[in-house]
Amino acid sequence: MGEAAEDPAKRRAVAPPMPWRTRLTILAAGYLTDSTLRADGTVNRRLLNFLDPRVPASAAPRNGVSSRDVDVDPAIPLRARLFIPCPAGSGGEAVPVVVFFHGGGFTYLSAASSAYDAVCRRIARYSGAAVLSVDYRRSPEHRFPAAYDDGFAALRFLDDPKKHPADVVPLDVSRCFLAGDSAGANIAHHVARRYALASPTTFNTLRVASLIAIQPFFGGEERTPAELRLVGAPIVSVPRTDWLWRAFLPPGADRTHQAAHAASLAGAAGIDSPVFPPTTVVIGGYDPLQDWQRRYCETLQLKGKTVRVVDYPNAIHAFYLFPEFAESRDLMLRIKEVVAGDGNQRSGGEHEP
Repeated sequence: MGEAAEDPAKRRAVAPPMPWRTRLTILAAGYLTDSTLRADGTVNRRLLNFLDPRVPASAAPRNGVSSRDVDVDPAIPLRARLFIPCPAGSGGEAVPVVVFFHGGGFTYLSAASSAYDAVCRRIARYSGAAVLSVDYRRSPEHRFPAAYDDGFAALRFLDDPKKHPADVVPLDVSRCFLAGDSAGANIAHHVARRYALASPTTFNTLRVASLIAIQPFFGGEERTPAELRLVGAPIVSVPRTDWLWRAFLPPGADRTHQAAHAASLAGAAGIDSPVFPPTTVVIGGYDPLQDWQRRYCETLQLKGKTVRVVDYPNAIHAFYLFPEFAESRDLMLRIKEVVAGDGNQRSGGEHEP
């Protein structure tokens, strides 16, 4: 007998079952953000700011975490939101720091967006670490390499204890973790490369212990099987990512550029350094970008780096912003394990590539 015919319903599925309110929220967010993109390559920032109002920081603990906005580099200007779990440490014990970069295709959202304010609170609460969420400059107003410059500036800020807020728990920057999702994970990777390429005298006390890349935003000129198979998937679409890359890359560059293509000669520089950190890569089975993420893992592995892959077969792109998903809750535990340095614990979806 020949092979059984594929179930047409399964073949057409581009998203897992989800609560109808979640589905409506995702559809509305995609429609509204697309409405701000202009054909000339600019974005209606005023409308975006209206659709995405900034959530104020909260010195009083909210969901067990306090926050404040800090000046990272007034000359840029560059700010970040610092989240402190309460209580943090005991007897003034220093806590590790997660330097976080939000997603949004380099164009959308901010460290003060409600979704990222909430998720950074969750990371701080679960991990027991401080979280410095970098409010990097966005494209198309600020193209490559502005976001990477801002990420590296955040590391320089942390390396100088005189710049730390005086009235918060001490920050142990010798236990620093780079993390981000989507475009933010792309930024975290390139900041890790810059850290690895920097002179040994660049940082006095800061040491990057690990990189957590949640569904990193990489790409290339060809269309991958996942991009073709998952046309119509939530959050990510080929036309949308095409626009975002054009807005971020230097004028005239394509997606063979180092920013998009981690396997390119320039994009891989620094990965083979002994100080490039071990990396955890999170991949979702309904994410059209998953093939690029697996190629990223292969690039790291070929350079001899330690790579763990956390696979969530039923996860959409940006799933972890929605706490109603079981995978979102599980990921918080994986982040806690990384920060704790417990490399022996594994979830069912975690494996070596």
